[in-house]
Amino acid sequence: MERKILRVGHSPDPDDAFMFYGLAFDYVKIDDYKIEHVLEDIQSLNIRALRGELEVTAISAHVYPYVEDKYYIMRTGASMGIGYGPILISKNYSSLQELKNKKIAHPGDYTTATLLLKIYLDDFIPVAMPFDEIMNSVNKGEVDAGVLIHEGQITYEQMGFKKLLDFGEIWQKETGLPLPLGLDVVRKDLGLDLARKISSKLRESIEYGYQNLHDAVTYALKFGRGLDFQLGEKFIKMYVNQLTIDMGAEGEKALQLLFNKAYEKGLIKNRVDVFLV
Repeated sequence: MERKILRVGHSPDPDDAFMFYGLAFDYVKIDDYKIEHVLEDIQSLNIRALRGELEVTAISAHVYPYVEDKYYIMRTGASMGIGYGPILISKNYSSLQELKNKKIAHPGDYTTATLLLKIYLDDFIPVAMPFDEIMNSVNKGEVDAGVLIHEGQITYEQMGFKKLLDFGEIWQKETGLPLPLGLDVVRKDLGLDLARKISSKLRESIEYGYQNLHDAVTYALKFGRGLDFQLGEKFIKMYVNQLTIDMGAEGEKALQLLFNKAYEKGLIKNRVDVFLV
């Protein structure tokens, strides 16, 4: 009998690839489902989530208030920065004050990085572009500053950029909590029991990756842009941490606070009550 298909959307990035390593190669199985991986950048996955297309998908935490009617949040698979997160970089400017009414590149309207930019900064001109074009755009002077996600957070210095702000750092100073950036969600029409099982199996996949670290990192680096093994492992461990395995009460509290702050600043329309599977 042909196996049922479960489409799983995630970014073609080392941290996401590492999480799904066990599932990608059938080392971890979800009943009789065959996993079909859908690799797209996070902004594209956010748009697909708005339409409820994929059964399981990574999304930016920012987009969840818009898809709450369609998806459950999994307690497993979240990307959380512990004192680190997206960073704001520039070539020619050294302070946030200098960026008033200046162009700042960001990786898409629904990304959490962009939400944080709007929470912490006022009076700037937002310019959306694919995340992997931001450094080059700042370098060429097409924009005055840019918000970096993914491995740019650890390679920006060697490329001659100045860090003006680390959103994970400022968030932790203010709240004492980790910074929720990405979530994995499962479609509600699959039912609560299967949703919980998928969350549990993703946890097994992450644990399998850590038990087979060398092979899992080697696989994940196929999705890294210019990272050697050592840097790749460092980046993966930054964003596939204990809170990724299970965000727990601390992660849940941080996520609720992010949604509350966004609502209070008028950046999302409705209050969100966090419920995890």
